[in-house]
Amino acid sequence: MRVMGVDPGLTRCGLGAVEGRPGVPLSLVAVGVVRTGADEELGARLVGIEAGIEQWLDEVRPDAVAVERVFSQHNVRTVMGTAQAAGIAVLCAARRGLPVALHTPSEVKAAITGSGTADKKQVGTMVTRLLRLAEMPKPADAADALALAICHVWRGGTQNRLAEALARARQGRTTRKDVAL
Repeated sequence: MRVMGVDPGLTRCGLGAVEGRPGVPLSLVAVGVVRTGADEELGARLVGIEAGIEQWLDEVRPDAVAVERVFSQHNVRTVMGTAQAAGIAVLCAARRGLPVALHTPSEVKAAITGSGTADKKQVGTMVTRLLRLAEMPKPADAADALALAICHVWRGGTQNRLAEALARARQGRTTRKDVAL
């Protein structure tokens, strides 16, 4: 199963994709960020994020998309921008009929490191180990996007099985087991 993770943000929107399934070593597909300028108008920034995510969806061709669930922060302006970028990611995936899962930061941290209170460096270190990378993905937004994708592969459960069945159906490989889902 191929999952694209999105760590939403207006200035840097982290994107990462992995391939695998629970119990099997994961493989890195791609990692990067979509950037927009802080001095740009909000609408232009959202259009830039949409274009970047659409390009990634075209190139990566994921079976599912995992987006960080936006939670309340003290800085309302920051949380609004993050929520807007997350909405763009959900919209782009939904437009293509892809399953979308929202994972909280603590859920992702717990899945990747074993602790829901891990810091960004701990998450980046574990992503590097799990994907057998030579160095930690930078910036941290890119590593966080990979962590989201890994979390979804490991914790997606029924959503993963449904996404795999849909992917096989798109490729014309539907089986009797798929229909029983």
